[in-house]
Amino acid sequence: MANSPKDTAAKALKKTVAHTAASPPETAAAETNAEAAANDVAITVTVNGRQHQALVEPRVLLVHFLRETLGLTGTNVGCDTSQCGACAVLLNGSAVKSCTLLAVQADRAQITTIEGLATGGVLHPLQEAFWERHGLQCGFCTPGMILAAYDLLQHNPSPSDEEIRHALEGNFCRCTGYHNIVRAVRDAATKMAGRAAAAGS
Repeated sequence: MANSPKDTAAKALKKTVAHTAASPPETAAAETNAEAAANDVAITVTVNGRQHQALVEPRVLLVHFLRETLGLTGTNVGCDTSQCGACAVLLNGSAVKSCTLLAVQADRAQITTIEGLATGGVLHPLQEAFWERHGLQCGFCTPGMILAAYDLLQHNPSPSDEEIRHALEGNFCRCTGYHNIVRAVRDAATKMAGRAAAAGS
């Protein structure tokens, strides 16, 4: 004799209850976490002069590792598509967008975030210039903008306005209109050149 629709539904409900009892949500979550932990990768990175060792999921982005694991929230998450540059950091001395890199790709790397640019509590000339020249308003883009400018000045200590604009074209600012940012970078270049000359004399 064929089962009635009511009997079939009752059997399905019993199976669901039995499965739930055997695998409560806590157990299922623990199993998922254990599987994820088994896939974690050990990395060693030096951030702002301090070495860190951590286990990370292979899919974790560098920007999230810096913000959520190391607590360095000066590195901002803007577009998540590598367009705005708010997440820029220095990786082995070069500016990179940390939303496009996996944390595991930074293994053994030297990383500098905006928190590591000042020395002994003294602002870097770029930070001073952005403050003095009003190169920021809301400040969201500023960390990435400053680090991109830092990269530029390491390779070109005396850039023209056009060269500054070209170097920063991957960094968006929705407040200042860029003019004060260019002035700030130009002033920082002058300050850095003066200090370098004084140190060499």
